[in-house]
Amino acid sequence: MDKEKYLQKILQSQTLSPDSEELKALQGHRADVEALLRKHFDKSSPTIRYGGSKAKGTMISEAYDLDLIVYFPHDDSPAGETLEDICNNVRKALSAKYLVQPKQSALRLQDNNPKNAGVDFHIDVVPGRYTDDSNTDAFLFQASGEKKRLKTNLDVHINHVKDSGVRDAIRLLKLWRVRNGVNIKHFPLELVIIELLRGKKSSSLSQQLDHVWTEFRDNVDDITIDDPANPTGNDLSELLNDAVRSELSSVAYITLNNIDKLGWESVLGPSEDNEEDRVVSLRQAAATVIKPTKPWSADSPRRPPKIPHLWPLENPPFDHRESDQ
Repeated sequence: MDKEKYLQKILQSQTLSPDSEELKALQGHRADVEALLRKHFDKSSPTIRYGGSKAKGTMISEAYDLDLIVYFPHDDSPAGETLEDICNNVRKALSAKYLVQPKQSALRLQDNNPKNAGVDFHIDVVPGRYTDDSNTDAFLFQASGEKKRLKTNLDVHINHVKDSGVRDAIRLLKLWRVRNGVNIKHFPLELVIIELLRGKKSSSLSQQLDHVWTEFRDNVDDITIDDPANPTGNDLSELLNDAVRSELSSVAYITLNNIDKLGWESVLGPSEDNEEDRVVSLRQAAATVIKPTKPWSADSPRRPPKIPHLWPLENPPFDHRESDQ
């Protein structure tokens, strides 16, 4: 199959239709969460809206989450005097109905029914407070870090991705990240992809992906991240630390090698709709795997790669779901 048609089929397979059971469940839970919070904070009138991949148009079915933004007015005090108070009070309110798992800036919701063993609802609630009455910039509480807060702007982030012209590439590279267990969060990955493809919006999808992986493999130390909502105020360097850079480089090396030796299906999986054809294709790829050139040879990247990856027959034994914020 032509590689561009193949990539489009992969994108199609990763698209959640508006009437899918997954989206219906997300929207149902979103309505429940909003009703609960509005009742609990009836004196505060918080802004509650979609964020993350749902709002940006970069959701994939293999790792889908719903970010629900809950921002309070800048002069509101009933919700809490400090950002930490707001986060704790939102957590307490949600705990009446959900098992709440705190994250860096978000609250992950799970089923609190013991019979369901903490079933994940794929929802992250992100509490915050607007910086002024323009209701644009907002502060989020940070569980770690020196300042314990992060200044951000939801609309700037959403528009930065929606208007990037490379959302298909972002979705495919998010799938690559999940299937290879690459330990980089969605938000910095999106920013890096947009920057690397700034001059390649008119290139084909395969050319865009090849360029990003080549940059990861050969020039990962030169890659920087700027937050479009606060480029001089937010230090995002820890999101692209040495460990993450090394992993991006080594997995990109394996990816490009596998594409060259085995084809695109060895990286993103087969596009067959038929399950039997899919399994046969995977077994054929596994049977013909070629050992890659040692990465420490003269013509290879300096970082040792991971064990060559082939798209798994079953679900991957890792969980890299997290808020896009």
